[in-house]
Amino acid sequence: MAWGFVTCGPNEALVVSGCCYMKPLLVPGGRAFVWPTIQQVQRISLNTMTLQVESPCVYTSQGVPISVTGIAQVKIQGQNEDMLLTACEQFLGKPESEIRHIALVTLEGHQRAIMGSMTVEEIYKDRKKFSKQVFEVASSDLANMGISVVSYTIKDIRDEEGDSKGYLKSLGMARTAEVKRDARIGEAEARCDAQIKEAIAEEQRMASRFLNDTEIAKAQRDFEIKKAAYDVEVQTKKAEAEMAYELQAAKTKQRIKEEQMQVKVIERTQEIAVQQQEIQRREKELEATVRRPAEAEKYRLEKIAEANKMRIVMEAEAEAESIKIRGEAEAFAIATKAKAEAEQMAQKAEAWREYREAAMVEMLLDTLPKVAAEVAAPLSQAKKITMVSSGQGEIGAAKLTGEVLQIVNKVPELVKNITGVDIARSVHAA
Repeated sequence: MAWGFVTCGPNEALVVSGCCYMKPLLVPGGRAFVWPTIQQVQRISLNTMTLQVESPCVYTSQGVPISVTGIAQVKIQGQNEDMLLTACEQFLGKPESEIRHIALVTLEGHQRAIMGSMTVEEIYKDRKKFSKQVFEVASSDLANMGISVVSYTIKDIRDEEGDSKGYLKSLGMARTAEVKRDARIGEAEARCDAQIKEAIAEEQRMASRFLNDTEIAKAQRDFEIKKAAYDVEVQTKKAEAEMAYELQAAKTKQRIKEEQMQVKVIERTQEIAVQQQEIQRREKELEATVRRPAEAEKYRLEKIAEANKMRIVMEAEAEAESIKIRGEAEAFAIATKAKAEAEQMAQKAEAWREYREAAMVEMLLDTLPKVAAEVAAPLSQAKKITMVSSGQGEIGAAKLTGEVLQIVNKVPELVKNITGVDIARSVHAA
């Protein structure tokens, strides 16, 4: 054997003995360093062993023979070092079958002892108690050998004939008869109680059914009454809702009409504003095209008159100087100057009067096409025109054109009434 580390699985333990150790080194599920020749390594199994503990024909404390089969799980305890050392002293080097046999014989002996100290009724009815007693007694005994009992339970209880149905025949004939008698009495009493309870239950069922039917009828009646009341309330609410809807619809329509009127008012206001802007524009246009040119012309005529005046004065002065008559020259100059001023004033007035009429005539002539366009504008927007004729005069488009011209012809008369200027006369004079 070469020296080195020796390992083992979790289901076994290493036992190292020899040099350097006063007592064996126990290594459950691990590794150990081993020197060859001077140290020895042995293994002991820690596997769980399942034992079927059978105790046939054992007399209980009443003298009734029964057979009990139990199942036990045992193993060598590897976590407790003292128990593992004890197990090594007892079983090291022995096969697992021998360890199983020792544990089985020990468990069977304790199981038979417990069976002999209890009655059949205790064993049969209180299996937990029986299992607990066997487990406690066997665990204490096997722990001294380093073996722990993992679990113990009863698998089967039977009599000597192998009948495990009903109450065990191992109680004896008398006990069996007594048990059967008690069973029949109990069965009859149970049947009687069952019939009484069944009758009571039937009576309670019928009473409950009648009460339930009554409650159902009452609930149905209450439901119908409440349903009728709810229907009335629903119909009332529905009628109120319809009336409210109609009222709201009327209010909405009224509000829409008011909004439409507001829109029309706004549109009319905007039209008036546009017309006012157009009037202002035309006034500015008149100012630019008529008044300012008239003022310019007036200024020009005034300058011409002043020039003529200066010319006449200079001529008069020259003439007065030429005749060398100072007094007459001055008188002549004054008369000439007055005459020139009079002529200037007359020319200025005549020019102003003539130009005013001419300006107005020119403005009217420029405006007449626009007036005609404004008069004909509504006709251009009409999709359909229906004309009624008496059969006399013009009809169709000629009649429409004539009516437009009649409206335009009234413009000079309107201007004459407003300004006093006879445009027709001025045009004929021109």
